[in-house]
Amino acid sequence: MSSSPSDRHEPFWSGIQHGIGPFPPDAHRSEVVRHSGGIRVVQSESMDVNGKTVVVTGAANGIGRALARRFHADGASVVIADRAETPLLELERELNTRRAGSAHAVLADISTELGNKTLIDSARQTFGRVHLFFANAGVAFGMDLEHSDESDWNASFDINIHAHRWAARHLIDDWVAHGDGYFCSTASAAGLLAQIGSAPYSVTKHAAVAFAEWLSITYGDRGLKVSCLCPQGVNTNMLNPPDTPRDNVKNIDVRGGDVVRAAGAVLEPEEVADVVAAAIRDERFLILPHPEVAMYEQNRTADREKWLAGMRKLQRRIFGAA
Repeated sequence: MSSSPSDRHEPFWSGIQHGIGPFPPDAHRSEVVRHSGGIRVVQSESMDVNGKTVVVTGAANGIGRALARRFHADGASVVIADRAETPLLELERELNTRRAGSAHAVLADISTELGNKTLIDSARQTFGRVHLFFANAGVAFGMDLEHSDESDWNASFDINIHAHRWAARHLIDDWVAHGDGYFCSTASAAGLLAQIGSAPYSVTKHAAVAFAEWLSITYGDRGLKVSCLCPQGVNTNMLNPPDTPRDNVKNIDVRGGDVVRAAGAVLEPEEVADVVAAAIRDERFLILPHPEVAMYEQNRTADREKWLAGMRKLQRRIFGAA
């Protein structure tokens, strides 16, 4: 989740955007059609996940569930992981009903290295090599410095960034040995801009983007492909927290959702999954379901002082005077 640096509501983009993000069009780009009814992706030349093994964390709900369904529909065998057992097993049954033996659920705690290793081992035992790993699980704990305790910071780092490096650590040898592999992560527009409200969320999402960039730089010439998903508002539990926080969740700043809704369009998870599928086929690094985020990032880089002032103005508008 993140926000626009402008105090004015940016219009919902319409017409055809060539590519996803600030990239020149070419023959291998997919076209993202933004219109009043949502998003439609027009496919071009693509990378095929058909017959491949795809692991998706945080798959019980939201973007993760939509990603699992989309990869499965495209012919992949999917390993779905989450801590929420009931919706996870329901999704496994749904996918295996559509195509027998094509989905495997793993009840996993990816906030530890052992949890990530166990997940990867289970995926390999079930389907063989892991071709694509999507580190999608994430949390939005904490508020400002006065109201974020150490558990908020520790959980945010463990799930939003350490889980990515733990998974990559246990996958990289196989990927380099075979000269191919794909690591995808869900960061946030907050990882390119900043999050008004939660300090742990903003800091760890920046770290997630940086780690994905580092992976691409370090291993890109050895066959590893990397993509990083940076959405703005998406209609998930993170944007609209349940009335009763899960487990021992504390200090969730629900006002962050107000910032996101003020900044622009709120997409459905299925719309995001369609954009992700197109970007992965094109082997594109930065995935922006909200193309306007590219403009916000350019504004931030062009005049950081002006951008910071705009963010403070937006904060006052949503949160009120300090």
